[in-house]
Amino acid sequence: MKILVLNSGSSSLKYQLIDMEDEKVLAKGYYERIGSKESFLTHKVNGQKIKIEEYAKDHSDALNIVMEQLESKEYGVIKDLKEIDAVGHRIVHGGEKFNKPVLIDDNVIEEIRACIPLAPLHNPAGILGIEACKKDMPGTPMVAVFDTAFHQTLPEERYIYPIPYKYYKEYGVRKYGFHGTSHLYVSRRVAELIGKPVEDLKIINCHLGQGASICAIQNGKSVETSMGLTPLGGIPMGSRSGDLDPSVVTFLMEKENLTPAEMNNILNKQSGLYGVSEISPDARDIEPVAWSGGKQAGLALDVYHYLVACYIARCVVAMNGVDVITFTAGTGERGNETREILCDKLKFLGVELDKEANKVKAEERKISSENSKVLVYVVPTEEELMIARETKELIENK
Repeated sequence: MKILVLNSGSSSLKYQLIDMEDEKVLAKGYYERIGSKESFLTHKVNGQKIKIEEYAKDHSDALNIVMEQLESKEYGVIKDLKEIDAVGHRIVHGGEKFNKPVLIDDNVIEEIRACIPLAPLHNPAGILGIEACKKDMPGTPMVAVFDTAFHQTLPEERYIYPIPYKYYKEYGVRKYGFHGTSHLYVSRRVAELIGKPVEDLKIINCHLGQGASICAIQNGKSVETSMGLTPLGGIPMGSRSGDLDPSVVTFLMEKENLTPAEMNNILNKQSGLYGVSEISPDARDIEPVAWSGGKQAGLALDVYHYLVACYIARCVVAMNGVDVITFTAGTGERGNETREILCDKLKFLGVELDKEANKVKAEERKISSENSKVLVYVVPTEEELMIARETKELIENK
């Protein structure tokens, strides 16, 4: 079975074509700046990277160009689109309606559309990807895999906000959590590496990238997570603030005469590491300045590390213990300095790092010492593979 996995952003399209017989990635790529005259596709196959500078006015255009590459005589991997048995779509927000992947039909599309107010940047893009596939691949079964679904096991007292309950009943205002596919994959994978059933482990997964979230996984289920109603909540990120005193928002709106849209832009795109450092949302740009004595750069990292460590501790409370801590995503997989600083802050839990093992970047490895009371692993995330697996399972059992 060949499955195409699509991750549609507001102006981008990531994809992987995976042969599920051996889970081999046949081709993958990233279409950037869709809708702009500068749009281009980076297509990767057999270790070769091909850049196609071609204008895509919308996601349908972009998908057509992607399909041309998959069928290309020069570097294609299929002869006909009919070789694709199913399409798995990453959908960011499924609200309370979806707690598992579902086959996509018109009703599902409408439910995804109903969640647009909760994910105004992400869900419309997901629908565009679905509609493009319906047009170009009629009859091919499609599956929606929701970022929020994994967190539908959160206990009620951990997802209800302490505001008037009517806002939950009327508008669905609650913690939903995100990065669910990544948290699911990493928790299953680290259990395999340890050699224990995931149901017997208390895992804290740290998905640390431009977007970042922490998740407590007990008995294989999400029981606490950092992101909230939207992907803005929780720990600070590259350009997102994370949790704040709510009065910060109203205070600044009054002082600066800001509209909700302008305030939202500040919190999502001008805050986090970027906001404090005033350098960049990328830790790789901030760290050299901090290590050479840059005060604001150092402060940005100090704030980030402190709050991440605090949320890890919160997850320990949620599970009344922890067996293993995992690091994944861009910074989690490659930021050995960040991992060392965080583990040092967690010494009170009995965490002890093997500094030599911690030099690893983007490879599976145990990085805790033999004396550590808590196991610590680096586990590169494979969200597309997880989506493909869930799509395959649903298609085969429908």
